[in-house]
Amino acid sequence: MFVLFTSLKSGEDSSVWLVSAEAEAQEGWVFMPPDEFERLIEDAAERGAKRAMTDVGLDGESAAADIRELRGLLEAFNTAKHTAWQTLVRMATTGFILALVAGALIKLKLFGGGH
Repeated sequence: MFVLFTSLKSGEDSSVWLVSAEAEAQEGWVFMPPDEFERLIEDAAERGAKRAMTDVGLDGESAAADIRELRGLLEAFNTAKHTAWQTLVRMATTGFILALVAGALIKLKLFGGGH
């Protein structure tokens, strides 16, 4: 059995609460057992999560597949980003080593300008 309670505080909008008959109202507050309060919070969180998923278009039977696809795309993007940084570092390192080798060859007069 469920009972409706309203907020009894003066100056506030009247809010309606749907709680079990075990709950009691005192001075504008609604008291209920902790396990019932936890169930109420879990139900509200689940409804909020479903609403958020609907708002971003991830509802219905294909939602799980869509999320897996988004995760796959994100993983591919992160892999590409990591590979790009690795390539940039390798190119800079290779360029630096080639410059050192060219400088050493010129210094030893083995390459260009040997008088």
